[in-house]
Amino acid sequence: MQTHPEISFYGVNDGSRDATLSILQALQNEFETQFQCVNLSKNSGKAEAVRQGMLQAHQTGKFDYIGYWDADFSTPLEEINHFVAYSGGHLSHSIVMGSRISRLGSQIRRKLKRHYLGRIFSTLTSYILGLRVYDTQCGAKLIASKEIDTLLEKPFISKWFFDVEILARLIKKYGKEKTYNIALEVPLLTWNEIGGSKLKTSDFIKVPLELFKIKRFYKI
Repeated sequence: MQTHPEISFYGVNDGSRDATLSILQALQNEFETQFQCVNLSKNSGKAEAVRQGMLQAHQTGKFDYIGYWDADFSTPLEEINHFVAYSGGHLSHSIVMGSRISRLGSQIRRKLKRHYLGRIFSTLTSYILGLRVYDTQCGAKLIASKEIDTLLEKPFISKWFFDVEILARLIKKYGKEKTYNIALEVPLLTWNEIGGSKLKTSDFIKVPLELFKIKRFYKI
C-alpha cells in the first residue's frame, strides 16, 4: 500500500472463521487513512462480499471510480495506471474491465486448459448478452461511482457470474448499443494465474444453465 498512496483499499472478511478478520483489522490499524476493514457476520460468497465492500466505499462519496481486484493480485495494481492511459489519460466510461489477451508485448500467464475454457465461456456470454465481450471474468474492474446504485443496489442471483450480471444490469438500463460504447475492455499488460479458483472444471457443465438464468431474469 505504501507504493500506492493514491488508492484506498477495502478488505472484506466474508464471515471467515480463520485469521482473515484479524489480518484485515491489523492492516486497518497500520494504514488507517488508506485501508478499511469490512466485516460480514456470515459467509455470503464472493459476489456479495464484493457488492458490500463497494457499497461501503461508495457511501463515503469520496471516489469517482470504485473497483474490485482479486486479493491474490494476479492483476498487479499498476494496471490501474494502464487503464487510465488506455482511456486517453482520463477515465470516462461507466465500467472499465481488464481483459486477459495474450499478445506481443504482454505477459499473460495462464494454463492452456483454463484459457480454452475461458474462450468457450466468453462465446456463450457474448451470445447471452447479445454483446461482444472477450473476458467478463477477469478480477480487475473499475466502475464509475454514478453507476454504483444501479449496478450494485440489489444482491446478485448468480453464485459465480456476478460479473456477467453487472453487464446485464448495464444493458437493462441503457440498452445494448449504448452499453457497447460506455463499457471498455482494456488488454492487460501483465496477469499471472495464481490458482485457487473455486469454480472447478467439472462445474463447467453448469455454465449454460447459469447464463440462461441470467438472461431470463434480466429479460435481455
